Amino acid sequence: MLTNYTAKYTKIDSGYMGQLVEWPEVITEGKDLEECRAMLKDALQEMVLAYQEQGQVIPPGNCLIEQLPVEVSSVG
Repeated sequence: MLTNYTAKYTKIDSGYMGQLVEWPEVITEGKDLEECRAMLKDALQEMVLAYQEQGQVIPPGNCLIEQLPVEVSSVG
């Protein structure tokens, strides 16, 4: 069965941090977005295998992400 997970990428000083929204324990870093994406995919595959071996329930994927705009005024 093919399941899709939602990746969140955050720019950090050393490059990018990637994390899955539905499975926050799957997290990694890369020097650029391409490397981070590849490492996150690898981390996901390894986590699926580990959960299967341990008989743990794999979190469901297919999360819907929506950006909500909000105006933030500066103080000071």
